[in-house]
Amino acid sequence: MGMSLETLGSGGPIILVLAVLSLLSLALIVVKILQLWPVRSGSALRARAFEQWKSGDKHGARQTVEGGKSPADRVTAYAMKALAAGFRGPALEAELTRRGNEEVAEMGSLIRLLELIAMVSPLLGLLGTVLGMIQSFQQLEMAEGAANASVLAGGIWQALLTTAAGLLVAIPAAVAAGLLSARIDRAAQGIESAVGELMLTDQNPNL
Repeated sequence: MGMSLETLGSGGPIILVLAVLSLLSLALIVVKILQLWPVRSGSALRARAFEQWKSGDKHGARQTVEGGKSPADRVTAYAMKALAAGFRGPALEAELTRRGNEEVAEMGSLIRLLELIAMVSPLLGLLGTVLGMIQSFQQLEMAEGAANASVLAGGIWQALLTTAAGLLVAIPAAVAAGLLSARIDRAAQGIESAVGELMLTDQNPNL
């Protein structure tokens, strides 16, 4: 198939834009998967740290949780450090909320761009199809109804190709954005759970 951008007529530039968006989308998906892969890890490590905290080994608990790689580990490590230094009350809760929000914002970076690609790609594909159909019917009008049917059909399928290309770009981007957002939500819940468990343990060490 020796198809080139020129043979696609008015849809050629749009196919090129969609190809660029496809490469960008794939790059974003890979980057976010690598970034978010460890965000739900460390539950066993934190459980061990909480046991150490209960037993009074606060320094050991901090060292254990500082070895983790997840956002929950980092926020928990800070909470342990603050509690060990006597930092408590609403001020500590506000700081932990701020740090948790920063972690969630960092995890969510570039997800909006992925969602934008998923939203714009089908619209670009539809635009290419509309422009291609206009071009095909202009050719029919100039031929005064005597245009070759195969030529007209070729112009129509080339026009429809841009819609297919737009969907092929949008679907993986939309699926990835949804799955990655769900992982971020679960990681955020993990932060809240870890901090809540630590606070409860600190207030009631015999539990």
